[in-house]
Amino acid sequence: DADYNVKETDILALFRITPQPGVDPVEAAAAVAGESSTATWTVVWTDLLTACDIYRAKAYRVDPVPGTNDQFFAYIAYECDLFEEGSLANLTASIIGNVFGFKAVKALRLEDMRIPFAFLKTFQGPATGVIVERERLDKFGRPLLGATVKPKLGLSGKNYGRVV
Repeated sequence: DADYNVKETDILALFRITPQPGVDPVEAAAAVAGESSTATWTVVWTDLLTACDIYRAKAYRVDPVPGTNDQFFAYIAYECDLFEEGSLANLTASIIGNVFGFKAVKALRLEDMRIPFAFLKTFQGPATGVIVERERLDKFGRPLLGATVKPKLGLSGKNYGRVV
């Protein structure tokens, strides 16, 4: 939607897209905007439960990437109301969740995001600081990391304890 006027409260995402051969870059950008907000690849009855057109993300600008023939920057705006306040997991899962497997684009990369101050204020931060967490864990002088242990299943309690 090239006529869309970006609002100060919009969450903005800049995607680098490579459309599939034969797909117009503006259509590919619009498809990414739709798929990463309220649109879906199939008709579902739940579409009737919300004003999808109001909440659908807007691809408001598409520019060629300098020095390339088939890559474009797609600028996409999202209404803040689409996302759960204070939830980075909800924000990222919504914008970049399953859109990377979308068939309209050959390649897709999230290059940048702008999160408005009004939305940032909803993040409360951790309940305690790193000092309290280090005391609880009795771990000092090294980074604290979180990771998924592989294999996820099948380790004995002793071996799981050795990993973590």
